[in-house]
Formats: sequence, structure tokens, C-alpha cells
Amino acid sequence: MFTGIIEAVGTIAAREPRGSDLRLRIQTGKLDLSDVKLGDSIAVSGVCLTAVELPGDGFRADVSGETLAHTIIGDLREGDAVNLEKALTPTTRLGGHLVSGHVDGVGEVLDRRDDGRSVRFRIQAPAELARYIARKGSICVDGISLTVNAVEGRVFELNIVPHTLAETTMGTFRPGRRVNLEVDVIARYLERMLAADGESAGGGVTRALLMERGFLSPEGE
Repeated sequence: MFTGIIEAVGTIAAREPRGSDLRLRIQTGKLDLSDVKLGDSIAVSGVCLTAVELPGDGFRADVSGETLAHTIIGDLREGDAVNLEKALTPTTRLGGHLVSGHVDGVGEVLDRRDDGRSVRFRIQAPAELARYIARKGSICVDGISLTVNAVEGRVFELNIVPHTLAETTMGTFRPGRRVNLEVDVIARYLERMLAADGESAGGGVTRALLMERGFLSPEGE
């Protein structure tokens, strides 16, 4: 598990195709690897990867065909910047939200505009993920824990402060950029809990159902 608070920006140093899979060598920059051992997990732009080699200035990781098919990892080329975060420990401050590193889908940056010292982004999510994205809820974009400011259909808006722009890859985002998206795991569990007889709740979540399952109190109580 991760928090979505980026610890460093690294660089793709090498791509080594291996049949239908890929091995990446990632230079980790200022990320402290002193407590990392082989087999540990590191999130690379939101994708949980396992360190299989530790050459000193970074790590190597294998990327499966499944991961290549459902994330932007396959788009990355040598020299591209990536967001890095080590797996959390029992003593880690949970400054963002719980992130699994298992990407749910790929979105697209539609718009970028300045707003004072911040930047506002509009991102379009895949249709199947839109129901999990809520105003003032959490979402993980390329490994970054962010708060959703507004939602309209499949499109959600983010307000990114200068620190996040400087310390992650978001400062380089432009319209057309593809991004890894992971929705809030709590939204997924809530949907499952509300499902009737193991079937997806889909659009059938109502105030009455929420009260029946104990998520809302009857008015006046």
C-alpha cells in the first residue's frame, strides 16, 4: 500500500523488452533506497512494481503484459520522468489516502489553465470509472493523491498547488497527456457492500438503500 504522497521524481534509464513483457531500469534521484531490499514494492507513477535488482542509483523492475495493457507504463521512454513512492510502513504518516498501486484505468488531460499560483486541470476518466469519482473525494493520478474539485460526467477537475507542481511530474502535464488513474478503494468497497445478492449496485443506490444499510440516519434523528 501507498499514500499517494510522492517522495521523488525519477527517470526511466532503460527499457529492456523481454518477449511480451518489459524490464525497466529506473534512476531514483533523491529517493532514499537505504531501506529498500530486493522484492520490495515501489510505486512508479502510480503502478506498484517490485524491485528485482538494485544497481545503486535506482532499481530494475519487470512489467507484465497485463500492466502494459492497462497503464501508461508502456508509453514511457528513456529519459521520461516518473513519480516515485516507497510502500508505506506502520509508522508512515498517511498524508494522502490509501493507494494500492493497482491502476484502474487510463485517463486523458483535457485542459490546463493557470489560476493564481495554482493550475487547474480537467481530466477525462474512462466511463467505467466515472461513478467512483466524487466532488471533494480522493483520486490517484500518476501515483499522486489528489482531491477532486468538481465532476461533470466523465470529466473531473483538480486544483494543483505550486508545491505539487514542483515536486511531481504534474508540472509537465499538457492536454492530450495520458495518465494512470486509481479510484478511492473506499468507493469500490462501498459499492460492493451496497450490492444486492452479490450483484453490482450500478445506478440503484438510493437514499432509502443507504439508510437501510446504515450509511445515513433517518431525517429528524
